[in-house]
Amino acid sequence: MKEQNEGAIFYAMRDSHYVIKFIGEIRLTLCGALDRHLERVLSSGECQHVLVDLTESDFLDSTTLGLIAKIAIRAKEQKLADPVLVSVNADVTRTLLNMGFDRIFVILDSLPETVTELKQVPMVQESLEATQQRIINAHKVLMSLNESNYQAFCNLVSTLEEK
Repeated sequence: MKEQNEGAIFYAMRDSHYVIKFIGEIRLTLCGALDRHLERVLSSGECQHVLVDLTESDFLDSTTLGLIAKIAIRAKEQKLADPVLVSVNADVTRTLLNMGFDRIFVILDSLPETVTELKQVPMVQESLEATQQRIINAHKVLMSLNESNYQAFCNLVSTLEEK
């Protein structure tokens, strides 16, 4: 049995450039912190360029993918430059392409060099209800990307909304 690679999320902001780095397996347990952090950064008005670094990511669950997609959607709403996503893991890249991320991100297979120091996104505890709503919202974002995603997640969203 494969040992789970606990994930972490780091970020940096310098001169209106925002970098967010995902390491290891990013699952639901990190999504509350991630969503709150993204809301704060994307609402600040300080962010003009976004780079999502997945070069050290092994796995991203669908809630995490929905939150990452939210970055691109918010960037477009705010008329920012197209966000850049970097993935070197073939499995992760395949998932991104299947989910339609190539329509909302510039996807690269190598990371631009940076000298910015990263800070870890702090963990937050949240209620079951807040977590459930976060899952629903993240999956609705994925559903909006293409028909295949809509079909894949519509039953899950309907089931969660009924609870």
